Amino acid sequence: MAKTESYKDLSDEDLVHRYRNSYDMAYIGELYQRYTHLVYGVCLKYLKDEAAAEDAVMQIFEKLITDLKKHHITTLKPWLHTVVKNHCMMQFRKEATEGKRKAELKAELGDVVENPEDNHLNDAADKEFVLQHMKDGLHELKEEQRICIELFYLKDSSYAEISVITGYSTNDVKSYIQNGKRNLKNFITAKNEQAEKGHNENL
Repeated sequence: MAKTESYKDLSDEDLVHRYRNSYDMAYIGELYQRYTHLVYGVCLKYLKDEAAAEDAVMQIFEKLITDLKKHHITTLKPWLHTVVKNHCMMQFRKEATEGKRKAELKAELGDVVENPEDNHLNDAADKEFVLQHMKDGLHELKEEQRICIELFYLKDSSYAEISVITGYSTNDVKSYIQNGKRNLKNFITAKNEQAEKGHNENL
């Protein structure tokens, strides 16, 4: 009997026990074969998106490589279900925070765009204007300002995390974010004034 075939005769708990003792990835591979469709199904149920569910499956099994070494597991299936559920909940919280921060940034930058009395720009157009020029403006910033703003507002990183990632001090991180935000606002203001001027000339 081939070695890979003998894994199929082992219980989940035997596979976990042997993995903890040997760190042989073949045992993780067997667990992946057994549970990938179930993990995907739970992820899809919570995340409601096939691509997000597929990404979550890979992240969860990568996490198992270290988690199975640390935790004493008596029954794998319910424990794994809890791990999957918690992962999905963390994704929800992270996306909610990311969305909130990004919305805050767009709201701050959007203050410079005001509809004139003739309302030649509607709210949807205003939002699209800010979003487009926010993207353009990010590329115009100094590198350290762009990196810090993207990490803080778009990746939900804390000041301390950004400091670790970039090597900048926490005070520098805060300064780069504030200065970058001001420069972004100036960039969008200038673009808005150009748009207003062009509109008035066409009247």
